[in-house]
This record gives sequence, structure tokens and C-alpha cells, in this order.
Amino acid sequence: MLLEALRADARLAEWLRDLEGEGDAGVRAAPPDADELPEVLLDLSVPHEDINELVALRARLGEDPEAMALLARCVARFVRDMGEIGKGWEPPPFPECAGPLGRVFHVYVFVAALPYVRAYHRERGVPQEVSRRTLADLGRHVAVHRRRRGTGGLLFPWWISLHFHGELFQLGRLQFQRARLGQRTGRAVAAAGKGAGPGDPCLSLHIPDFSGPLSPSACERSLGLAREFFARHYPEERYEIAVCHSWLLDPQLKRYLPPESNIIRFQDRFELAHVETTPDDGVPVGFVFGDPELPVEELPRRSGVERAVGDHLRAGGHWYGGHGWFAL
Repeated sequence: MLLEALRADARLAEWLRDLEGEGDAGVRAAPPDADELPEVLLDLSVPHEDINELVALRARLGEDPEAMALLARCVARFVRDMGEIGKGWEPPPFPECAGPLGRVFHVYVFVAALPYVRAYHRERGVPQEVSRRTLADLGRHVAVHRRRRGTGGLLFPWWISLHFHGELFQLGRLQFQRARLGQRTGRAVAAAGKGAGPGDPCLSLHIPDFSGPLSPSACERSLGLAREFFARHYPEERYEIAVCHSWLLDPQLKRYLPPESNIIRFQDRFELAHVETTPDDGVPVGFVFGDPELPVEELPRRSGVERAVGDHLRAGGHWYGGHGWFAL
């Protein structure tokens, strides 16, 4: 049983106790039954090859009263502060001993939360096409899990929680997260005289994979959509600064990529606030090649960015996260 495997892990056992200690929030949540679930999953862009397993495991979930109760508690915790920045549910990853049901459990939580998410979107007047494209990132991340692990599931359920909590929206090529300026980036913005500083609202830009080139025109379109979207649907929040926290802002990329490349032109939009001092080579390897644990000596050289990432590592270099900003 799922709960037995979770209780055997000290960290997860504590998480379960905390969740149970919150009491009954009155939320009665469950994923759709086997007849309705395929259509819901397809609407969320879950890959076709993962549908049958999720439908089959839905029956196993329904036969486990403790697992169903846990799912309802997770949904209740998740929707409690819907739309509040930084207050979303951050589910922990489940261990392999939790079995196939544990591997896909978070998918069922997000699916069961859909009625609450869509109600929040309607309340904010979010267009249906924006809602659909935003929530479809669930399916993209199921595809990422399969590319890396060969099975369905979610590698980063905490990331999808942003989409389903009203904190992040897909607007064209880019994703925009309602966030707040951190200390170092906020101080850099304040020093530039932009009227904002640490703790003030900002839009954090994210670049999803499987979405075509990061062309300047696509970025301009996304930024235009974002300016209009947040002014209309979050008029009480003033978003005048965009930020990005990514290896794509590592200045070392300019050693390898030409100035007219999409990545460098994206990088040039930002004022660099600071660069991390601790390397994180697995991030670019994971994003560019699909698996952060691939041996460096075996990384292919099929494109400019592949050659840049791999050649730099093979030469003994490292990649670092950069933190940048620009005025919207």
C-alpha cells in the first residue's frame, strides 16, 4: 500500500503527520473515473503512451482508502491559498519503493485540483486558451519524465504546482511567474533608479522546452502578451520589472555563441545582477541533452548550443546560474 511505503521514510512520515494535523478542510476531491480520465489527460497534453497506465492505476488508487484520503488532503492544502504568491503546495518526491502509484500520484492530485484551478481562472477572467496552454505544461513534464526515466510520472511536481496555483501563466513562447524581487536582484534594480527593490512584484521569465526556437520575435510577442495580460487580470499588482534566473544568463556563453544567436540576443535583454559562484553543470546538460547525468565525454555536438555546453565542460569548465533583470 502507498501509505506504508511513505511512512517508512522518516521525512515523508513527518510530512504526512503535518498534513494530517491540518484537519478536515471540507474538500472532497478525486480524479475523474476511468471513463472520463482519458479525455481530461489529453486536454492536459499528457502523452498518449501514458494514458493507459494512468487509467489503470486510477482503479488501484480508488481501491486504497488511505491513498484517496491523502489525495483529498493534498488537494485541500494546495487550493487553500489559491493565487497567493509563494503559498502554493510543494509536494515532496516519493521514493521508488512507493511503486507505480507513487510515481504518478502527483498527476492525480493536479487532475483532482482542476475544478478549483479553473474556477480561479474564471474568477480572474483568464481566457480559456491561456488557461489551457498553461495547464498543458503538466503533459510536457510527463513527457520529460518519460524521456529521462522511460516511464510516466513527474520529476518536478513542485514546478507544476506553480501553474495549478495561479502563479504562472504560459503567454506565447515564454512562461511568466508572478514573483517578488530577491535581495541581490532587487538591490540592483533599486540602484538603477527603477523605483522597485527587494520584495516588490516582478515577473520571472521561464523558457519551456519543446516549444520551438527562442527567437527575438517570439520573445517580443510574449512580452507584449504579458504586459496586457497582467494589467488586465491582476490590475492590483504592478509589474514593471522582469527577471530571469537561468544558466542561459551565464556570460560564458558569449565565448561560444555568435552575437546573432537566439540565446545571446535573449541574454542581451537583461542587466546582469549577479552570477552564482557554485557551478551547476547538470542544469544545462539536462535542458540541452535531456538527461543531466549523461557522461560529459559522450555529449553530442549537433548544434551550436550542444557544442558550447559540451565543449566547455570537456575543457574543464563549469556552468553557473545567472540572475538578470530588465524594465518592462
